Amino acid sequence: MPVRVIDASALAAVVFEEPDAARVMAAAGGSSLVAPPLLRVEVANVCLKKIRAQPRQRAALLAAFQLANRLDIETAQVDLAKVVELAEEARVSVYDACYLWLARALECELLTLDKRLAAASRH
Repeated sequence: MPVRVIDASALAAVVFEEPDAARVMAAAGGSSLVAPPLLRVEVANVCLKKIRAQPRQRAALLAAFQLANRLDIETAQVDLAKVVELAEEARVSVYDACYLWLARALECELLTLDKRLAAASRH
């Protein structure tokens, strides 16, 4: 089974049923998913932003967020010193560099909807 790193943009699309959810699910299909520990914190932040933007949808958004905790995504630690160097080199945030570093360390594809991060992962 292939391994893929999934970032918060891709997971949030699935969890909150965003337009790109089907594309992410197709790309992830049949894969073992892995992410740095910050994944769930970032998805929680997406949930909060959505609640603030759509307060009437609070219950539905919180219910959808619970899906993220039920998905089988392995957590893997990253080397933060190397992540900082990679963030500097790739001109991305430390948060994004965590996913990028992990994908490189595992020699696997990074599932992301973030165009800047996707471009960095191709280099």
